[in-house]
Amino acid sequence: MQETLIKELLYKIADDQLILGHRNSEWTGFGPLLEEDIAFSSMAQDKIGQSHALYQILHELGEQQPDTVAFMRNASQFHNCIFTELPNGEYDFSLIRHFLFDTAEILRFDMLRTSSFLPLAELAGKIHGELRYHVLHANTWIKQLASATEESVFRLQQSLTFSLPYALGIFEKSPHEDGLIGEKIFGGEEVLKARWMEKVEGVLKDTHLTLPLWSNIAPVFGGRSGKHSEHLAPLLDEMSEVFRIDPTAEW
Repeated sequence: MQETLIKELLYKIADDQLILGHRNSEWTGFGPLLEEDIAFSSMAQDKIGQSHALYQILHELGEQQPDTVAFMRNASQFHNCIFTELPNGEYDFSLIRHFLFDTAEILRFDMLRTSSFLPLAELAGKIHGELRYHVLHANTWIKQLASATEESVFRLQQSLTFSLPYALGIFEKSPHEDGLIGEKIFGGEEVLKARWMEKVEGVLKDTHLTLPLWSNIAPVFGGRSGKHSEHLAPLLDEMSEVFRIDPTAEW
């Protein structure tokens, strides 16, 4: 039973990292500044590396090889939240997504550092530095651009308002939630969401952005159970094109 709980948790975290890592990689060569081009490319590499480490743990629990898991599943078999699969759009949306998602992710891995499942606790400790950089990067640019010109504030506010329902989908509960908490594998999505809200509020209070009442936001769920937007399938086709030509090839 414990293995089932752990696999479900690992899949959703790994899939989030893989999909958002690929989205971030799409900024390579297209960043609004050379600095941001490099930053998003670096964060993409981190996320894909983190997803590989999680898929490797899954492999050690009896799942298929990391490459097979990453590139040979169809959209309905992925457990990422819908937020991660949305197209990048303009930089303001990608920055808001980066801020909201990575704030949740560092808090999630902070909780996992005390997980009773030691491989996950050890990984959470190893990648803490990467996660800190991601959050520092997001917070710096949010504070700067959300207190700058009327246009930058307006664009970020639009993206924030659009993104919040999807961001709340990060915390879609597992059907095994009680077991994860009871086995001390993970402290639970409600605890994580409360900590995330506090952090988001803390950063945005120093900007010109306005948060609506949390209770007025309807979360966009479905991704954790394989119900995705129309954007995921084409993204997976693009990601897996080379691997599917010859899955046995060695590079």
